[in-house]
Amino acid sequence: MSRSALVTGLGFITSIGNDRAAVTRHLRELKPGLERVEFLHNPSLPTKVAGTVKGFSVDSPSWRDWRYPPDYDLPRETLRGVSAHGLYALCAVEQALADAGLKPADLRDGATGLYCASAGSAFMLHHHLAHMHAVRGERGNPMGVVASIAGTLNFNLAAHYGIRGAVGGFVAACASSSHALGCALDDIRLGRQARMLVVGAEEVNAETILPFAAMRALSTNPDPLTASRPFDRQRDGFVGAGGAVCLILEDADTARRRGAPIYAEFAGWGQAADGFNVAVSHPEGAGLAEAIRRALGDAGVTPADIDYVNAHATSTPAGDRSEALALRAVFSAAGARPPVSSTKGLTGHPLSMSGVMEAAFCSLAIRDGFIPGNANLTAPDEACADLNLPVATRDASPGCVLNNSSGFGGSNVCHVLRAAKV
Repeated sequence: MSRSALVTGLGFITSIGNDRAAVTRHLRELKPGLERVEFLHNPSLPTKVAGTVKGFSVDSPSWRDWRYPPDYDLPRETLRGVSAHGLYALCAVEQALADAGLKPADLRDGATGLYCASAGSAFMLHHHLAHMHAVRGERGNPMGVVASIAGTLNFNLAAHYGIRGAVGGFVAACASSSHALGCALDDIRLGRQARMLVVGAEEVNAETILPFAAMRALSTNPDPLTASRPFDRQRDGFVGAGGAVCLILEDADTARRRGAPIYAEFAGWGQAADGFNVAVSHPEGAGLAEAIRRALGDAGVTPADIDYVNAHATSTPAGDRSEALALRAVFSAAGARPPVSSTKGLTGHPLSMSGVMEAAFCSLAIRDGFIPGNANLTAPDEACADLNLPVATRDASPGCVLNNSSGFGGSNVCHVLRAAKV
């Protein structure tokens, strides 16, 4: 596996901005994208904050009622087969293609593939099933299945762009898009594909977010400025979020031959499961620690080489503690203290799209020379005592970055990105 892969395009629809410039600015300034919400018109619900997507109105199950930025010219034939997060994904892909200097025709060469991650649209699925029951199965929307089930992103994006290479979807909860990105790297390294689009997207609505309240995983803090506080002693759960991110990965020779912009090299990845619990991370972070070691080994780097860690830390008491212990087991044990931050203090937790979103954040940090601080961190948990947790953003150029993700069932995935050689 001698080929190297470069990040050449990024597209963002997120709670902290709907383009690269806004996202970069808000990461640097630690400006959060969380807002007060009222789900199901019920002010009594304890969940009162979410990482909302601005500039889109997608509350209706009908695409005809949606409103979105006029910059995107999307055909009705495509829109009728997508849900709200599919709309977000289309907009993110359009941005990424423009950013990478690619045309839609460039994606039809058979050497370009697409990997996606989402939980599907529970909102749209509920709508279509309720209609089916109401009419006793006698009629329904012919696009209801492809618009709502978990593979909706890869179905619709592959058809819309005419992609003829590898196409697939990944379902591993909050590690889903990290798996997609890692497998995309492998396809490029093995020479199976020259270019991969990796897309993660989720919706911000009651159907996507509120089920986590029953698990007692969501914050009940009503203040958007302090509800998401990874690693902080006062954290009480995560803040749900949504949007979409597209990251374009290309074989280095292909990218350089066409003069593509280069953000970073995707140097390696690793994965390891906890084998412990369906919903809770291993209390000592065993699986994540092993995933980190495997990622470092795959990239050929040591703990001392890592200049920044973008933590998965979602602001849950158990999850953040587990990750802190994993980081201590790998880095502190080796005498290394890289800066660690979780950008979810700004964005909230967008579930399956977290991995690709934060890999994109790491790519920005490498190219533009900054390390995001930990928003809302005032009193670190004692489990994090010896970690390097900067509060303010640092103007520094991280040459080598680790990006962590964890999901249900103890699925842990880590990426290593570094500055690309000129």
